[in-house]
Amino acid sequence: MIRYLKGRVLLRSPASVVVLVGGVGLEVYCPSPALASLVPGQEATLFTKLVVREDDLSLYGFSDERSLGLFDLLLGVSGVGPKVALNLLSSQTPGLLARALADGDIRLLTAAQGVGKKLAERISLELRGKVPDYLLMDGARTPLSTPRTEEAELALVALGFRETQVRTVVAEIAQKNPEAGTQELIKLALKALR
Repeated sequence: MIRYLKGRVLLRSPASVVVLVGGVGLEVYCPSPALASLVPGQEATLFTKLVVREDDLSLYGFSDERSLGLFDLLLGVSGVGPKVALNLLSSQTPGLLARALADGDIRLLTAAQGVGKKLAERISLELRGKVPDYLLMDGARTPLSTPRTEEAELALVALGFRETQVRTVVAEIAQKNPEAGTQELIKLALKALR
């Protein structure tokens, strides 16, 4: 079942938006890439998930079904709540996050705020090899971390870039350019980081 809402964006804060649907304003928490695309006053369609807790009802929204699927998958891991799942979706593109989950890439998972090594290991243990192919899209299961990407990351960190930012950029570039060597990865990453 696809769940979504369509309405006019009224307000946007750093973590959520208020969407007017049928005369009712609903606060919807979103990952930062989805938030950036929402403009107050314009119509928006969000794929949503209602999370029901003992003392709280919270609505979470995503720009595509893939992000919603990843959010649902992450909520199935013990110790991962909606806030951590949103942080993971904010730190990586959906494709990169899906591959990191499928491959158990702890280094990319710890790039998200609030995800330490122990939680990343738990996520990796519970989800490694269990990510559905529709979330991976291309079904590829090549490792994200290789000697060439690790060398490129070390070089960029030595140049003064933040490690979490470098991991994300290098992984995305390596995914788009599978034949690129270490030096090519560094050149492309420098362009992306500036």
